[in-house]
Amino acid sequence: MPVLPTPLRATPDGPTARYGSGPAGAGPLATAWGAAASADSLAGLLESAAVRVDVPPAGPRAWPSADDARIADLRRQAATERGTTWPQPLVSHYARYFRDGNRTAYEGLVAARQQRLTRAVVMALAAVSDDPAGTDAEAWLDEVIDGAFLLCEQSSWSWAAHDDVHSRTGNVVPEPAVPYLDLGAGEVAAQLAWIDHVLGPQLDGRAPGLRRRIRDEVRDRAIRPFLERLDWHWLGLDGDVHNWNPWIHSNLLAAALFLVEEPRLQAHAVARCIEGLDRFLASIPGDGAIDEGFAYWWNGAGRALEGLRLLEQATAGALDGGLPVVRALAAFPYRMHLGGTWFLNVADGPARAADALPWDMLRRWAVRLGDTAAAAHAASLASGRPDAAAGLGRVLHSLLDEPDAGARPAAAPLPAFSYLPSVQIMVAREHGGAPLGLTLAAKGGHNGEHHNHRDVGSVVVAMDGIPLLVDAGQPTYTAQTFGPDRYLIRAMQSSWHNVPAPYGLEQGTGASFAATVLQEPTAGEPALALGLGAAYGLDHPEQWIRTALLNRDAAAAVIDDRWTLPSPPPGATDDVDITYLAAGTVRLGQDATATVLPEGIPAVPGGRGVRLRWKPATAVVLVDEWQLDDPLLSGVWGHHLTRLRFRMPAETRAAGAFTLTVEATP
Repeated sequence: MPVLPTPLRATPDGPTARYGSGPAGAGPLATAWGAAASADSLAGLLESAAVRVDVPPAGPRAWPSADDARIADLRRQAATERGTTWPQPLVSHYARYFRDGNRTAYEGLVAARQQRLTRAVVMALAAVSDDPAGTDAEAWLDEVIDGAFLLCEQSSWSWAAHDDVHSRTGNVVPEPAVPYLDLGAGEVAAQLAWIDHVLGPQLDGRAPGLRRRIRDEVRDRAIRPFLERLDWHWLGLDGDVHNWNPWIHSNLLAAALFLVEEPRLQAHAVARCIEGLDRFLASIPGDGAIDEGFAYWWNGAGRALEGLRLLEQATAGALDGGLPVVRALAAFPYRMHLGGTWFLNVADGPARAADALPWDMLRRWAVRLGDTAAAAHAASLASGRPDAAAGLGRVLHSLLDEPDAGARPAAAPLPAFSYLPSVQIMVAREHGGAPLGLTLAAKGGHNGEHHNHRDVGSVVVAMDGIPLLVDAGQPTYTAQTFGPDRYLIRAMQSSWHNVPAPYGLEQGTGASFAATVLQEPTAGEPALALGLGAAYGLDHPEQWIRTALLNRDAAAAVIDDRWTLPSPPPGATDDVDITYLAAGTVRLGQDATATVLPEGIPAVPGGRGVRLRWKPATAVVLVDEWQLDDPLLSGVWGHHLTRLRFRMPAETRAAGAFTLTVEATP
């Protein structure tokens, strides 16, 4: 192994209203834990760490039985898979990313392999719990052994889209001697670590030598690159901290705790993980907002919470994770809730929550913090049936969650008003505590956010919890998604978001293309007024002012645009448009009206829609149908989305106003 590293210093980032308020730029963990988080202290604190983790090893009656209803879905699929050929990612799949930009050919097979292994682990735990010496336990253990060994044999744990092999060498074949430590590698390392933790003695009994191989591979592909190199972009040493940081660090924590046997090396690896997590937590604004949105919360903030819980248990509570930043983070998901499984989506996020989210993890944190709203929200969405797509560590924790069988189902809090000033996001609903009626969400922010879409000034309007004026969200990732042509993708463009297009301009990219808050909303007056001129490169923010208001007395959402524009810049048009993107079925009416109904949105049986009214009535309405052939988009919205472009009359192009009023359909 390399010479043990010296500690890294956290890099201050962003405005002062963040949690990195300790001495010398220290984040909340360094401030709260001090010397206890040093490698020297950890060497003692981590003695017998694995036995303190609340995930028990396999044993009689230690895990749910094979006939437990919670694992019925896992059991059915695992039984179908056992004895069949394992998914086999090939070099031709890997090379496709570099050839034609396709990511899913390789990543889909990798995910299928790891999900099958997760299901096999659950079935092995259930079989050992029922009958440790039975033939069923042996058969499931063999399935686990085969899957774990295939991961050890896999040439690269990195996803092709992240590997630097092509940029370094021009090759499209991974180099085992130069492993790239990315999200995929962290996931494999953690999966193998959890397997070793829960099934270690059983693996020794069925396949002596496998655990040694697992340790060697994790050391060489994950622990060693982590400690040897400081140029990983996800460390956040340059001040740019994003969701890769906690996702990888939390996985490396599991790998270090369960697979690194040398105490001093383990302590240094854990200390380095703490320093990394501290940089992430120091970047969190005081209101707990995540600029990547609700969907990425789970693989950013959620991963940080999982890492903190693991550290608490491993150190017998010496490293207490119940910090103010954690309380702020735990509240973010329910503040973005529209109703049911629908959430306000910004950046690269779908509007519908994924099936595999570990709501039990969030519920446990919320209960511990005494946040009854966050706890009720998480409990209302927990299915009680773990999904292998969540990853082995999350599945294991879900299986240990014991809900109160006699308790009434929790109701989501659905607050009447939320405002997060750090990202300039307002969510206001007509009736607090219920999804009924209108919900208006409005966003300012800037176009240098993580996973950014050009959406400064955008609004979303939902009726009875179902979004009808929408943000399209995340299409399937390809090489283009994070390349120089990102904004050639329709879903990322401002012209396909609910924003203006003065003189046909697209919004610019970067933090300077931003909104200026002219009026902050309050619970009593939920109106967010923004100056949007800078988002289009205009001279002054106030050259375009947008006010988004929820008028509860009138049961209406009102989006009011007012502008005073300079002459069109070179390359612009003479047109001034305001765009709204609608889901479901759109019907234009008479007298400057239209209706939007939820017909055609998947898994929405029907219900009320919204009526749109606008002034001036002389605005020309241009209708564009977006036929959705991307499965991620069509899975949320159905076959199409409809863009309504309101083109302003000639006499109002230089200076004018346009008001859209949204009400429930009669």
